Amino acid sequence: MTAETDITPELIAAHGLKPDEYERVLSLIGREPTITELGIFSAMWNEHCSYKSSKRWLRTLPTKGPRVLQGPGENAGVVDIGDGMAVVFKMESHNHPSFIEPYQGAATGVGGILRDVFTMGARPIAAMNALRFGAPDHPKTRHLVAGVVAGVGGYGNSFGVPTVGGEVNFHPRYNGNCLVNAFAAGLARTDSIFLSEAKGVGLPVVYLGAKTGRDGVGGATMASAEFDENIEEKRPTVQVGDPFTEKCLLEACLELMQTGAVIAIQDMGAAGLTCSAVEMGAKGGLGIELDLDKVPVREAAMTPYEMMLSESQERMLMVLSPDKREVAEAIFVKWGLDFAIVGRTTDDLRFRIMFEGREVGNLPIKELGDEAPEYDRPWIEPKPAQAIHAKDVAEPANYGAALLTLIGSPDLCSRRWVFEQYDTLIQGNSLQRPGGDAGVVRVDGHPTKALAFSSDVTPRYCEADPFQGGAQAVAECWRNLTAVGAEPLAATDNLNFGNPEKPELMGQFVKAVEGIGAACEALAFPIVSGNVSLYNETHGEAILPTPTIGGVGLIDDRAMTARVGGMKEDDVLFLVGRDGSHLGATIYLREIEGREAGAPPPVDLAEEKRNGDFVRGLIRSGRVATCHDLSDGGLAIAVAEMCMASDRGARIDAGDGAGHALLFGEDQARYVVAVAADMAGPIEAEAGEAGVPVRRLGVAGGSRLVIDGRLDLSVAALTIAHESWFPSYMSGEIIEPAAAA
Repeated sequence: MTAETDITPELIAAHGLKPDEYERVLSLIGREPTITELGIFSAMWNEHCSYKSSKRWLRTLPTKGPRVLQGPGENAGVVDIGDGMAVVFKMESHNHPSFIEPYQGAATGVGGILRDVFTMGARPIAAMNALRFGAPDHPKTRHLVAGVVAGVGGYGNSFGVPTVGGEVNFHPRYNGNCLVNAFAAGLARTDSIFLSEAKGVGLPVVYLGAKTGRDGVGGATMASAEFDENIEEKRPTVQVGDPFTEKCLLEACLELMQTGAVIAIQDMGAAGLTCSAVEMGAKGGLGIELDLDKVPVREAAMTPYEMMLSESQERMLMVLSPDKREVAEAIFVKWGLDFAIVGRTTDDLRFRIMFEGREVGNLPIKELGDEAPEYDRPWIEPKPAQAIHAKDVAEPANYGAALLTLIGSPDLCSRRWVFEQYDTLIQGNSLQRPGGDAGVVRVDGHPTKALAFSSDVTPRYCEADPFQGGAQAVAECWRNLTAVGAEPLAATDNLNFGNPEKPELMGQFVKAVEGIGAACEALAFPIVSGNVSLYNETHGEAILPTPTIGGVGLIDDRAMTARVGGMKEDDVLFLVGRDGSHLGATIYLREIEGREAGAPPPVDLAEEKRNGDFVRGLIRSGRVATCHDLSDGGLAIAVAEMCMASDRGARIDAGDGAGHALLFGEDQARYVVAVAADMAGPIEAEAGEAGVPVRRLGVAGGSRLVIDGRLDLSVAALTIAHESWFPSYMSGEIIEPAAAA
């Protein structure tokens, strides 16, 4: 076999392979690769597909539990929810494509994660997205926000899945590299989970879905590189999505799965036909032979290289039971989709690629994955930030103005402008819309059950102390699920970091993973799927370390849930957990004092478990229907959000100590609950017996939020400040929140 193109050092470097990695290729195959084979190695051995810098540490995460049916290693994780049903879910990044082409980058991120879920045999029931953008005054930020939000909504709304939650944050460190993390969850029968492991020799390998084009060629390799001034040249590597075709693909796949025809199935995501074929064959200990002349294409004169590396969307690869071919083909023809037998399984562990009667690729299939480089990168232990004590932070001259500034700031203001562009109610099962602690979706077909979903991370904590930041991301996700009354079941992670070849950044990754692992272990919250996104840098400046955690919780009786709103007149408000004391790395310090400094709040995992279990018990017993966890902005923000969501005021006592720490401290393991007056005494007694600190804050009522002489604001003024920033920003004007007082 001869190469079609001269393989030069420049060409090797352009494919993201280091010289020593190319030497490894030569030793594996014993000759120079063809250009198609070089592209295949580039795709399979890049960071995005091989996890070569992160595998060493991902293995340390807890991935098993009594409800876990499928952990990492498949398209998505699977968790048992009882009664023969399972929830299938995963989170993945589409960061680099979304910065280059925000609409299609975000849209195809949504499409890709939906395919990961329904490839397993699950019907998608919920989506979330965690978005991070640069400083609001950066010239590209507004354009990226508009394009990404439109892309998420455009795809999810058309496909027909409700977007039930997510995050939107701003920071200058994302100026050159926004983050788009997409989450999807679906429902399946526990006896109908489909995997990607091919079984059986001489079986047809079938191409399903849309035709192959040149969009997305080299996308996975592009996602494993830093950005520079030539970023616009990478636009052709961004995929183009069609949600209506994907909806047809979903229905066709689920219909086909009921026929017994599917032996193995894999979606064509990163690295397209290459990755899907290699993974199916390697997992099953089989070879794969492909005939590219049979691949449905939508563009003329496509080369083998382009066909193997195209990341055109809405495509699947399947190993089919031969006696079901006619049934399978009829289903796909009915749905207007391509169905083509493009190869067969073999017993020789080779990955053969034929084109126009000649062999353009012949590689050892298991080694493509198993022999990918794996690095134990050098790393430096991060130096945690110095503690900042409340006495060293000035109290605000005007507490009311400080609260209005915080609640109207880019990171704490209402995200209504965002989520109202998403269809949050389609399918008719959404019980809580975005804006609360967690999205809640009814389990269709079950009389009582519901599922809760949340996505969380506080990147400024991770920057200040990656271990504590990683643990806090898990704890906050667990807490948000608990706050609606759900039992947290399992999590998925999306680990977004900079260049792992820099020891100080690899150190951030290592310590964050250690923190995540410790928290998941302590809270019995295993990681069942996920994604790593590295090289999120532009001109050498890395993003903030952003290990996003997406969590799923189970509600056995959906009549017993809680939400942020719903306070009634004369309800008693309790703080569950300790009083606020910690101002380091807080939103108060950043927005009021203009500095990002200090160690983040420490996470006491035993305290998280104890306090959370107590709150969940109150909700499930029907005694608490209004609950909010404390996170960014502390007690004052949590109570203000409860007042706005309830359209009702409150009169509370901040407690004894420094007022700004009590009101704006971000100490962990805390909730505010509202209970009927006659339940207050018994709940206090029960908390004492459980060893859970609770303190009466005050009572709900009226139309103003009054905090013991420190501030007195109308709920209307809070609402104006909270709701104004986003629409004003996106329309090109910014108003000062304090002006609303």
